[in-house]
This record gives sequence, structure tokens and C-alpha cells, in this order.
Amino acid sequence: MPVDAAKKIFDELIEFQEKKLLKCAREIVPFLTADDILQPNDFEELENHPYFRYEEGVLKGLHTAKMAFVTR
Repeated sequence: MPVDAAKKIFDELIEFQEKKLLKCAREIVPFLTADDILQPNDFEELENHPYFRYEEGVLKGLHTAKMAFVTR
């Protein structure tokens, strides 16, 4: 697969997961912004929420996979 095509797919997956993570976070703390979820440890409700942490892990995994694939 060409690197440009893979990068586009990863970008789309990451964008989808970022939206999903923000939606999840707002179900826990309704007033959160996209910037707030970059530092979830500022919000105890997120820090200790297993579903939020799972979705955050999925996002980090996508970032890692993109970096590993695109920079090879």
C-alpha cells in the first residue's frame, strides 16, 4: 500500500477516534473541550474511568501504528 494512502486511512481513523473519545468524555464530564481531554488527569472522573481510558488507549494505538507504518 502506498504511504500516502495509508497515511490518509490512519488520519481518518484517528479523527473518528478523537470524536468518539470526546463524546465519551462528555458523557462523563459534560463541559469538556477537545483540549481538556489532552490532559485527562486534570479531571478525576476521567482519570479513574475505565471506558474512557480504554478509548484513549485505542487512540494512542492508532497514533503509534501510523507513526510506525508511515515512517518505515
